Amino acid sequence: MKLITYDWKRVERSVQDIAMQMYKDNWRPDYIIGITRGGLVPAVMLSHMTDIPMHTLCVQLAADGLEENTESNCWMAEDAYGYVNVPDRDNIFNSCTSNNEKRKNILIIDDINRGGDALAWIMNDWKSNCMPNDTIAWEETWHGNVRFASIMMDPNSIVDTDYYSAELPTEVETWVEFPWEC
Repeated sequence: MKLITYDWKRVERSVQDIAMQMYKDNWRPDYIIGITRGGLVPAVMLSHMTDIPMHTLCVQLAADGLEENTESNCWMAEDAYGYVNVPDRDNIFNSCTSNNEKRKNILIIDDINRGGDALAWIMNDWKSNCMPNDTIAWEETWHGNVRFASIMMDPNSIVDTDYYSAELPTEVETWVEFPWEC
């Protein structure tokens, strides 16, 4: 097994690299979401570098006994979707729709995107919590106003990472050790 070790200086350079990629894209999120636990440090660092607010989202799918801590989040889904109520005078219920101007730009960051399971879980959770039948609006949301970042990205992931600093080698089994894991 190959070991890749990150020290604090390398993490800082990686987060700066992600910030520069967003700058080159002329894209700025309204807020950053750090995925618990590994995404919290890069999210805080990026938040401080860019002066963009940060929130957390707990997605711990592979951690033994921690799946019950994985949180569903409706307000983030509504921000991503651009959720608005539109009164329908012919119906006593309000109908809901997506409004492109109401959509917030959101960056979801983790330390490593290994396979994409956490990102896929968020995508499925947000869609199921907010207008699950509006497939077109959700397809415009992912990699549009909601983007994904990670320090390391698996090129074989089921969900692409929009911003990353390095690719995870695929030819050998690899373990990545970040300084907050020591």
